[in-house]
Amino acid sequence: MTLSGEEIIELSRRYTLFDWSAQSKLAPMAVDRAEGVHFTTTDGTRYLDFNSQLMGVNIGHGDKRVIDAIAKQGEKLPYITPFAAHETRALLGQKLATLWPGDLEKTFFTLGGAEANENAIRMAKAFTGRSKVMVRYRSYHGATYLTANLTGDPRRWANEQPPVPGIVRVLDPYHGPDRPQETADEALDRLEEQIVLEGPSTIAAFILEPVTGTNGVLIPPDGYLQGIRELCTRYGIVMIADEVMSGFGRTGKWFAVDHWNVVPDLMTAAKGLTSSYLPLGGVAISPAIAEHFEENVFFGGLTYNSHPLSCAAALAAVDVLEQDDLIENAERLEPVMRAHHEELAAKHPSVGLHRNIGLFGILELVKDRGTMEALSPYNVTNEVMVAVNRALLDRGLFTMVRWNGIMTNPPLCISEEQLQDGFAIIDEALAVADAVTA
Repeated sequence: MTLSGEEIIELSRRYTLFDWSAQSKLAPMAVDRAEGVHFTTTDGTRYLDFNSQLMGVNIGHGDKRVIDAIAKQGEKLPYITPFAAHETRALLGQKLATLWPGDLEKTFFTLGGAEANENAIRMAKAFTGRSKVMVRYRSYHGATYLTANLTGDPRRWANEQPPVPGIVRVLDPYHGPDRPQETADEALDRLEEQIVLEGPSTIAAFILEPVTGTNGVLIPPDGYLQGIRELCTRYGIVMIADEVMSGFGRTGKWFAVDHWNVVPDLMTAAKGLTSSYLPLGGVAISPAIAEHFEENVFFGGLTYNSHPLSCAAALAAVDVLEQDDLIENAERLEPVMRAHHEELAAKHPSVGLHRNIGLFGILELVKDRGTMEALSPYNVTNEVMVAVNRALLDRGLFTMVRWNGIMTNPPLCISEEQLQDGFAIIDEALAVADAVTA
């Protein structure tokens, strides 16, 4: 039995609940297949994937090497209790120990990024005996109850009834339409004041995205991450780097912290770990914290911890990143993407800001370059941005359009020609935004 696109959408809407949506306003695509940097709907429409879905399909869609590895593992051992050891768990742990920054070695596996962040917080609290967690406003850490509360952006608001206690929010050095550029030293001075006023001996951890993802691809000024590392060390605070989006090559390095030679105490990953072929997350653990749990029970666990199929997918996906030099490709295409951003900014008055590191990029649209007023306000994706998104889709490009931003985060296997094709579509769609600029 083969369903039509209309039947797929009708049954999906009737019997399943979609994420982050008022269900009556949904208009989902019925997707049939995907390969490389493209996916195709049931009616045959082909889209260039300029966001790697949710910034996770780093190796591209439909890679047979990963699919074959999953199938092979399924024939041998599709599932076993997480209290057992098995070959893919052992090999993946060993492989990741060679990739994690610095002396991070041991990994706790989870089902995804939110569970990784939640368990990292649990480890930090157990290790320090402290209760508070510092987070930044322009952050996203997941959608479980704890991680939604850790999230700084407005997605947390609906979950703060009541809010999780002990969360301390701080500002980050964002440079945008509503704030001037702040130096690393200025941001760190303000941060240290907040730490001192809050009480360093009460703070277990500081969790942050080294390069912020869905809230704007925010790249820290040089010296900022190094300064946070120093502050956390000085005050005995566990530094947690959330690399769920930025990890596994997205920024042109294995991990974003590698750009600044910073080694956190805990680091979380997911998405690119399996290139989203199967759910898997992980917490990379420093020797000191790992040693704590040699004699102290870690009170945490997941039925699907170290799932054999997911571990097999991760091993294969990491192999593809290495075999195809995809991290090097992201690094090589970084200036190419920046040149496309600059060309669009020169041509379109609606492009106020642009940023990218590796193949992690964004265009921020404004109403007026003089005032730098955002084309769509904070926490709003208005009718103009909806129309921009529609123009992109009508021309065959899929990406994330959120608030006043257009994300440019294609799979790392993209070619220079395919990158040019994507930006040519954005060039055409920006006419919609230009029409309402001053």
